Amino acid sequence: MGKIRMVHKEDLPELIAIEQLCFEKEEAATERAFEERIQLISDSFFVAEEGDEIVGLVNGPVLETEYITDDVFSKIKPNPASGGHQSILGLAVLPACQNKGIAAALLAHLEAQASAKGRETVTLTCKKNLVGFYEKHGYVNKGVSSSNHGGAAWFNMVKWLS
Repeated sequence: MGKIRMVHKEDLPELIAIEQLCFEKEEAATERAFEERIQLISDSFFVAEEGDEIVGLVNGPVLETEYITDDVFSKIKPNPASGGHQSILGLAVLPACQNKGIAAALLAHLEAQASAKGRETVTLTCKKNLVGFYEKHGYVNKGVSSSNHGGAAWFNMVKWLS
C-alpha cells in the first residue's frame, strides 16, 4: 500500500474517473460536487496513492446528525473544528486495486482524523452487499436509510469513536 494524503484540486480528473468506475451513474458524485468538496471539506477528503497514481478516495462532510440525509449530497458546508458526526459520502478504489486493503486503510485514516477532532461517530450509507464489509470494520447496521440517493436502497452504518 502506498500513501494516504489530503486531496488536492489537481486530483480532480483522477477522482472523477475512479468515482465513475465504482458507482452507478445516478449515484456517482459529479465534477461540481467534487470541486465543492475539495474546496470546502478537504480536511475530510483523502486519497490513496500507489506510486504517482491515485487508486482510491474517501470523503464526506461532518454532520450535526448521526445519519446521512439526501440533501448532504448537494449542500456541503465547511467542517466544524471539532465535534459532530463524520460522514462518508464516497469510498472508492479502482477495480484493479480492490481486495488489497486500500479501502480499509482509507477508512482507518478517516476514522483516526475524525477521532482526533472529537467527532462522535463515523456514519455512512451503503448497499446491502457492502453491509458485511463495514461490519468487519466495526460499523453497526442501523437499518434501512431514509435516503433514496440514486434510486437505490441504502443501509445506515455507524461506528462510534471513543
